[in-house]
Amino acid sequence: MGLDYQPRSVAPDLASAYRRDGLWTDQSLGSLLADHLAAHREQSFKLRSELRPWAGTFGDVLDGSRRVAAGMARAGIGAGDVVAFQLPNWIEAALVFYGASLLGAVVVPIVHFYGAKELRYILDRSGARLLVTADTFRGIDYLSMLDGLVDDLGALEHVYVVGDSAGHWEPFTALVDGDDRVEQAVPVDPASAALVAWTSGTTSDPKGVVHSQRTFAAEARQLSAARSGPPNLMGAPVGHGIGLLGGLIVPVIDGAPTQMIDTWDPGVVLAAMVEDKVSAATGATFFLTSLLDHPDFGPEHAELMPVAAMGGAPVPRAVADRVVGLGMSMVRMYGSTEHPSTTGSQIGTDPTEKGLYTDGRPLPGVDIRLVDEDAKDVVEGAPGEIWSRGPDLFEGYTDPALTAAAISDDGWYLTGDIGVLDADGYLTITDRKKDIIIRGGENVSAAEVEELLLRMPGVAEVAVVAAPDPRLGEHACAFVRVLPDDGMAPDLDTVRAHLAHAGLARQKWPEELREVADFPRTASGKIQKFALRAQLRGES
Repeated sequence: MGLDYQPRSVAPDLASAYRRDGLWTDQSLGSLLADHLAAHREQSFKLRSELRPWAGTFGDVLDGSRRVAAGMARAGIGAGDVVAFQLPNWIEAALVFYGASLLGAVVVPIVHFYGAKELRYILDRSGARLLVTADTFRGIDYLSMLDGLVDDLGALEHVYVVGDSAGHWEPFTALVDGDDRVEQAVPVDPASAALVAWTSGTTSDPKGVVHSQRTFAAEARQLSAARSGPPNLMGAPVGHGIGLLGGLIVPVIDGAPTQMIDTWDPGVVLAAMVEDKVSAATGATFFLTSLLDHPDFGPEHAELMPVAAMGGAPVPRAVADRVVGLGMSMVRMYGSTEHPSTTGSQIGTDPTEKGLYTDGRPLPGVDIRLVDEDAKDVVEGAPGEIWSRGPDLFEGYTDPALTAAAISDDGWYLTGDIGVLDADGYLTITDRKKDIIIRGGENVSAAEVEELLLRMPGVAEVAVVAAPDPRLGEHACAFVRVLPDDGMAPDLDTVRAHLAHAGLARQKWPEELREVADFPRTASGKIQKFALRAQLRGES
């Protein structure tokens, strides 16, 4: 059973241009990664963890991936089948990702802190036949969670567990211990699905974002070309697009040392930077500011981070100014799970102030438009919704209705973000139409949280919006209107207990709660969330 989705159409002239410019090739993602692992067999590959540390070489990883691919093949997995994993940044996650890609399987990474609600939906909607998970990690009992939902998953046939106890499932060693190997990547159609990334958005359930062999390989090359400075220690989870790309893909294509950590501890990261001469200045601002704020941070760390490449979350101006004050440089990138690398800047190519205070210019092969409510292009300097297209634009959602709503008839992706283009063609994000909160680089669906909060006794109406956060970029703030006869609104602890009982991941819980007598509304009665966001920005 393959992935059930309807890919978007690509204009023939655009497809020809992507191929002509080398942005699209016929090479599969599995073949691309295997070739680069093989070309740099002696390069180091290191996973930092208190539980499962690992250090080896690209060659070791490639050999292990070939054995995992063979183990999956013995379980009946082939090209087009769906393989999911929910693991921290451990070597097993790398072996599953590379091994499944070698087979031409569709890989479904799942963020390791997702709860039962998200896990059930993702496994069911993707039609995963095989899952690799952990036994426990940081207080999460994955086996109990899986036992509570597996009977609802008709497609799931095989579960392999990393850890001390596999319960009644199979241990991960059953996949990797065989003598046979898959030596060559299985040939697949470059337009076929390679990966489904799951992101929160305007819907109450996660959205499955389908990338093909060609779109994800194009994204990998795009990011590799933009990378500069020392190797990077990646702390974002591999279940998330940023962690997967920055941890398991870009370093491999660059032939650069690969370093990841499974728990972001700023003190440990700072020590690791000095020990291994690596940077840690890539991704959401939360990761960078946690290092800058730590008492162990010193000039030796700033020297190892000559360039902070920020993306995946809002970048406060104060953070940019602070980076400059430390003698570092900053570039910002804008993108999404759907279109990962849309705009960006580069040191030495773009003016310093553009890298610090704008989100950059369209990257090679990428086009953007800013349009008004009538889908007409706005004038220079006026805000408009960002529409984009490019070689790394996703193929569609697992839900065809979402694809139809997000892709225009002529092939533009309607991002839902609001921005302004200056006279030099640099984009600055100013607001969003999308009903999401970007907390530390992780999307939180306002609708998903609201749906659960509305089930609380006494809650008449609720609006969850993004509030500025100096550490995380944004956090969720819940505005609550209670029923007239029910007195006070629930407190934050009660709200969090309710969401925990519903199985919602902790990272999605509101960190601020406000009771209101009524909401600002449109003439039709719709809550004006932009007014709530503006109120919160004005207070920060």
